[in-house]
This record gives sequence, C-alpha cells and structure tokens, in this order.
Amino acid sequence: MKDLRNIAIIAHVDHGKTTLVDKMLVAGRLFQEHQKVGELIMDSNELERERGITILSKNASVRYLDTKINLIDTPGHSDFGGEVERVLNMADGVLLLVDAFEGPMPQTRFVLHKALLLGLKPIVVINKVDKPNCRPDEVHDAVFELMFELEATEEQLDFPTVYGSAKNNWMGPDWKTPTEDITYLMDEILKHIPAPEVREGVPRLQITSLDFSSYVGRIAIGRMYQGELRENQPVALVKRDGSVKQTRVKELYVFEGLGREKVTKVGVGEICAIVGLDDFEIGDTVTDPEQPEAMPPITIDEPTMSMRFTINDSPFFGKEGKYVTSRHLKDRLEQELEKNLALRVEQGQTADSFTVYGRGVLHLSILIETMRREGYELQVGQPQVIVKEIDGQKCEPMEELSIDLPEDVSGRAIDLVTQRKGELVQMEIRGERAHLTFSIPSRGIIGLRSELLTATAGEAIMSHRFVRFEPLKGEIRKRQSGSLIASDSGQAFAYALDRLQDRGHFFIKPMELVYEGQVIGEHTRADDLVVNVTKSKKLTNIRAAGSDDKVKLPPPVVFSLEEALEYIKEDEFVEITPESMRLRKIFLKEHERKRKK
Repeated sequence: MKDLRNIAIIAHVDHGKTTLVDKMLVAGRLFQEHQKVGELIMDSNELERERGITILSKNASVRYLDTKINLIDTPGHSDFGGEVERVLNMADGVLLLVDAFEGPMPQTRFVLHKALLLGLKPIVVINKVDKPNCRPDEVHDAVFELMFELEATEEQLDFPTVYGSAKNNWMGPDWKTPTEDITYLMDEILKHIPAPEVREGVPRLQITSLDFSSYVGRIAIGRMYQGELRENQPVALVKRDGSVKQTRVKELYVFEGLGREKVTKVGVGEICAIVGLDDFEIGDTVTDPEQPEAMPPITIDEPTMSMRFTINDSPFFGKEGKYVTSRHLKDRLEQELEKNLALRVEQGQTADSFTVYGRGVLHLSILIETMRREGYELQVGQPQVIVKEIDGQKCEPMEELSIDLPEDVSGRAIDLVTQRKGELVQMEIRGERAHLTFSIPSRGIIGLRSELLTATAGEAIMSHRFVRFEPLKGEIRKRQSGSLIASDSGQAFAYALDRLQDRGHFFIKPMELVYEGQVIGEHTRADDLVVNVTKSKKLTNIRAAGSDDKVKLPPPVVFSLEEALEYIKEDEFVEITPESMRLRKIFLKEHERKRKK
C-alpha cells in the first residue's frame, strides 16, 4: 500500500480549494483536453459554480511519481456537516488550505475539528500569498493557536507548512520566493501523509456516499478498511440496526483521474464504487457473509432548524412546474434523505405538508433551489429554530458568528447583533478592517445578513457555525415593518404603484401578474396593509395639463431565496416555482386572516 494516499482538502468558502485541486490534477498530467484552463473541475454542480461554494463531496485521483493520490473535496460550510463527517472517514490525512490574508475562519475550524478528532495528520497550505497586504506569518501562528485550542496532539501540531498561490500555479517552503510549479506540495504529501494501514481479515467497507446511474441504478462508494473485495463476490450488508442482508458485488470501480476505471479486485485503503448492492444506506458495512463484522456507525450532528414544506396551492399553481402534487413532494424528500444524512423529514399537520429538519437556512435553501431547478413547485414557511429540553430546561442552538467589515462601521454591526441577543467575544483590527466574533442564538441570525449589509453599505462578510445548545435567551426583536398585500388578482399597473409609493417599497414590477393575498411590498409601518395595485387610470375626454407626466418608479426589491426565507413572518409562505419566487400570506382572503388573529 506504499503507493497510495487518501487526502481530504479542508478550506473556508472561497479560499481557493477547488482551484488548488485543479492545479494538482494538472501536476498529475490528468487535465482533460476538453477542460478549458481555469474551469473549475471539481465544482461541477451548476449551483456550486454559481455560488462559488462546494456542496457535495467529490472524488478524483492523481498519479504522481508512481503514487496514486485520492483527493476528497469537502464542503467548507458547517450547514453541510453531514457531508463532511462521512468523507473524512475515507482520508488518512488532510490539506488545510488557509487564505494568507483572512486566516482560519469559523467553517475551517468546524471541519478541522472533525479531522483532528479522527486523528488525521494535517499539512497546512497558506494560499493567495500574492494578495496585497497579506500576512502569511501571522496566519501561520493563528493556525497553530487554533489547532492548540482544538486540542490537537503533539504529532498533529508538528505540521509542515507550504506557501503559495494556487491561481498562479506555484507552491514552496517560503512565501517570498515563488517556485516554478506545485511539485513541492506534491512531495510534501508523499512525505507526510501516511499510506493506508494494511489490515488482514474479512473484507470490511463502510458506505460513505452514493451515486446514481440510469443504467445500473444506485452505486455505493466507500473505502476498503480491511481485507479485499472481488467482482461477483457474495457479501453481507450490515445495516444500522444490526440486521444482516445477503447480496452480491456485481462490478467494482476505482477512481482514476476524474473518472472511474473498472477493476476485478480492490485492496485495503482504496476508495471504490460498488455496483449491484440492493437496498443499502449510507453508514452500512459491506462485509463477509460467513463472519459479518460491522464498522462503528457514522455520527452526525443534530439538525438545528426546521421548515414547513407544502404543495403550491396559490392561484398560479401548475403553470410552470412539472411536479406539483404532494406525492411528488414526498417522493423527492424521501429520495433526498438517502444521501443527505443531516436531513430529517416528518409528516406535517396536514396530509400535503411536511416538516423538514436541517443544519441551517443554507442547508435547506440549497435543497429547495435544487428542487426548483428539477421542475418542482412548492411553498415553504418561516425557518424555525429547534428548541430542546435538557435537564428540565428549554435550550436553543447557539452559534459563533464572525463578521469582517470596515472599522468605521463596526459600531453599527455590534449594535445590530446585540439587539438580537448576541454577545461580543472578541474584536481584532486588521489594517482598516475589523474582525468581530460573537456568541449568538441561531434565532438571531435569521434575517441578520440583509440588515447588516444595509447598515454597512454591503461591506460586511458574515459567517457562522453551530457550537452547542444553551438555555433560551429570551425574546428577540423580529422584523419591524408590516407587509403590503394585494387585495385583488390581476395585472399591476404603474399608475397604481405610483400612487402607493409613500406606503412602502414594492417587490413587483408594473405589468406583473399578482393574486389576492400575495405580499407585494414592505409597509413603512409595523402593521399589514391591503392595497389594490390592479387599478388603472380611467381616461376621460378632458385632460388637464401635466396630468400625463411619465410615472417614475424606483426599481423593485429583489430577494435571493435565502433572503426571502429570512424575511417572511410566521403567517407567510415563500412560493417557489421553476421560473418565479413570490411571497404570500398563508391565508389569502383578508377575512380568513382576521379570523385567525
């Protein structure tokens, strides 16, 4: 096994992880000819490319000096913790990639902590040293302090450090002297990351992820922990509950470059894909049918947030989507449960609604966005934080919130966060920018991003991670303004919008179709207001001078999906269809809303 290495890559969002993987593939001369230079190979999912974040873990391999290096890409956001925990089980070491200016960030800390607990040896790569005002030496010290704080062992603290710029394709031992390429990093991987341990005995493989092919069905992916597997070999599947099921391996594949290569047998330490297993789940053990030996189950952090998913029952339902019934919705959520370990789904209060539990607003919004692109129509309610009872006391999830912003607007940010029961833990000045760290309830983060961006003229960079459950912190100030609600269905006219400008900001454009009960704007006051935007100007045969001046309307407020989810109140839904996103009241008729108050 000396010629094999399994390595996971850890980094915060936008620290250059996917770019580095691409350059490693180039170093292994595996850059596919059809790939354009600069195109992100690993972030192949359309959503990942748009947002610049990794959501799904992926595998690739590089051959360097007769050694095969299996690269495992890990998501950087703690909302995808379920994905992180599984993939780290496949690695023998980690590359910790850190930005030379920003240093270690909360999400880096989250994944690194998981890796250190598993006893993985890190190599620290300080990237983007070509940035102006970067501070590689300070960042190196910050990484050491972070590892010490996370109770790393002495061996883990004795980590090698590599400096460079993945974008400019160089890595070396000193950040002041650029090298020709990234071979120094590749040599360090071979030198410091251990080869997989050879374990004799019955075959054991834990399924850590899955793939799907329309030709062969579901494919199990995992790492050989012990023994070896062969093609057509009868095996046993040990489920989470301890039950054993007999099945057979039809075909075996290993990762080669960006694709897969069919093999007849797989040895210890190799990451492989198995075709032919029936009815398996992530966490199941593939082992010998005569002496089945299970591996310890994968532990996943508990969900912290829930949301109500229901079918689209607005007057515009079925106009854009292919899948609109509760059966479609139920099937799709069950399908997601198979590969999204941190997700839970329960039947809601009505037959066509479901309560979906996840790790945060981003985790759930990625699922909603994926479903929307697949042609589903659905409605979702306001995100609710999960409250647990611990030792007879009601507890809620607390998060560590980091905000990076210009120093002159830091006072406004502190004020906003403290109003939401946040406590300032640390303030650090880096040049003209301040780095603030808070402890804040998860409830306080819902809706904070948009307020923060408004208060800091779009300059604030915010990230957060779940820490623990703590006793409830009391009432948190919610959205202060009410909603403007459409009183009639029809087309919105510029004339009507112009007359109502002093009532608030609108979310719709002139000539857009609206329906009764749709939230079309934000009221300037705290209460809701029902308005008629479908009223056109009645023309007479007498015209006053100046009465036909052109209407000047400010542009409508456009929400992203996360902003819309964080904006709505308890009595509102976000209606999501493949082409549109609207806000609406749960009860469309005004008399129904009054009755429910």
